[in-house]
Amino acid sequence: MEYKIKLPDGTLQLIKITSAYFKAWHVWNVHFDDGKAVMLFKLGSEWMQRNEDYLDAHVLNALGICIDKIIFRRKAIAF
Repeated sequence: MEYKIKLPDGTLQLIKITSAYFKAWHVWNVHFDDGKAVMLFKLGSEWMQRNEDYLDAHVLNALGICIDKIIFRRKAIAF
């Protein structure tokens, strides 16, 4: 699905978020307008990224909050 997210620097960014499984982990692939893509996963209550991805901590947290909202909405609809 495509979402608009407000990054910590104040800019709006159009992103596409898809979920998948990598080995035994539930991961979230985030694709940006400029063609870059990152893979995020949640470890406990903290969002993490692959070693190959170099997101700023503020951007990582903003994306994590957005994904948490998506997860919460899906759970609310399921019940």
